[in-house]
Amino acid sequence: MIRARAGCTCVAAVALWLGSASDNLHAQANAENPGGLIDLGALGAIMLQAPAAAPQQVGPRSPVEFSFSAGFATDYIYRGVTLSAHEPTAGAEAEAVLGILYASASVARVKLPSQPAAEMSWGGGVRPKLGNVQFDFGATYYAYPNEMPPPGVSAGIDYWEAVARASTMLGGLLRVEGGFGYSPNISNTGAWSKYAAVGAGFDLPGKMLPAEISASVTGSVGYSWFGDQSPALGGFPLPAYLNWNAGVTFTYKNFNLDLRYSGTDLSKENCFVFTGDPAATPGGQINPLTNPQGLTSNWCSTTFVAKFSYSFN
Repeated sequence: MIRARAGCTCVAAVALWLGSASDNLHAQANAENPGGLIDLGALGAIMLQAPAAAPQQVGPRSPVEFSFSAGFATDYIYRGVTLSAHEPTAGAEAEAVLGILYASASVARVKLPSQPAAEMSWGGGVRPKLGNVQFDFGATYYAYPNEMPPPGVSAGIDYWEAVARASTMLGGLLRVEGGFGYSPNISNTGAWSKYAAVGAGFDLPGKMLPAEISASVTGSVGYSWFGDQSPALGGFPLPAYLNWNAGVTFTYKNFNLDLRYSGTDLSKENCFVFTGDPAATPGGQINPLTNPQGLTSNWCSTTFVAKFSYSFN
């Protein structure tokens, strides 16, 4: 999300989670877990917008189920904002499920103003089901080891957030999902963060595709808004914004290819305020409080991303 300062708005691009809109909601998707079929806004460089293929179970079923995914992407986009400075990224994630309980962890390459070695996360929660509606209630802690915060900023950008979401099928064809996320101190800026999003998706008919290949079309839209940052960072709220994404995910056995457009309605000036892009350029509209130099950034612009990953249980 961001780390802003009064005189020179410096923000560490990180953002909050939630299943929907621009890019991600946290939860592994498989044949027995309808939740998470649409990526509603979770961090994680290789999170998919559609379910990965679930391998066939061999031998007796274990009470604890494990899943793992690893891959790379042309960019790490989180709710419309790049966390890798529009450079390629790689990551991996793992999850363990026992009944309705789950625990997860992930690691990904990032390129942020505070220069962390990577983004790491640990989380868990419950996924109860009521009728044909799948719920997900959880919390995740995000850590950015070996950071070098900007001058005058002693703390890093580690933070945690809680999320709630629900998903279901309509007419046996359309998957719909909505959710809400909250962090009391997003990116350790002192500002609370809220995120609401909705998404939808459907599978393409098998007759339209080659044998053993499936495809899902998904899209989502979300809205983020924030409280005031700490006085040391300027005391003003981070800019609220709308984000969106749309794309298609192809699956062949355990391999997945996701092709997606995403974007936000942030101006280039507010994009700098939100991200603290160290490569920002002058020439934008000056705001005496949030952007006195009129610096602009393209970290929030419309972007096409290709993700390739391998998943197995």
